[in-house]
Amino acid sequence: MSSTDNRQRRIPAVAAAPRPLFTKPSYLLLVLAGGAIGTTVRYGLESRFGVPVGQWPWVTFGINVAGSFLLGVLLATLAGTGADQGWRRRVRLTVGTGVMGGFTTYSTFILEVDQLAHAGSTATATAYAVTSVVLGIAAALAGVLLGRRAARMLTARVEAAS
Repeated sequence: MSSTDNRQRRIPAVAAAPRPLFTKPSYLLLVLAGGAIGTTVRYGLESRFGVPVGQWPWVTFGINVAGSFLLGVLLATLAGTGADQGWRRRVRLTVGTGVMGGFTTYSTFILEVDQLAHAGSTATATAYAVTSVVLGIAAALAGVLLGRRAARMLTARVEAAS
C-alpha cells in the first residue's frame, strides 16, 4: 500500500465524551440552590418539632419517608415524560438532587439511631432503623408508581392537544 493510500483512508474521529454534570458550574449552582432550600426546610421542621433524645425521632422519620415518596414521584414523572435533558435535567438536579437531597437526611437518621442505642433504647433504635429503611423504600416505590401514572396522563394530554 502506498503512502497515498494511507492518507486517503481516514480513521474515524472518536467523539469526545461529554463532561460529567458535576463539572458544569451552572448545574452545581442548581444543586446548591436546591440544597439550601431543602436543608432550610428540614432545619426549620426539626427545630420546631424536635423530640428529646431517647424518643422516636418522628420529624426525621417523616421527612425521610416523605422525601423518598416525593423523589420517587419526581423522578418517575420526569423520566416518563422525556429524556433527561433541558428543563427536565434542571428540575431533576434542582429539586431531586438539591431540594430532596437537602431535605432528607441519612446523617441525622444514623446519628439518631446511635443516640437511641446509647440512651439504652436499643429496641427503639433497631425498630427506628428498620422501619425507616423499609418505609422509605415502600414510599419511594409508591412515588414511582404514582409518578409513572402522572407521566402517562401528562403525555396523553400533550398528545391529545397536538
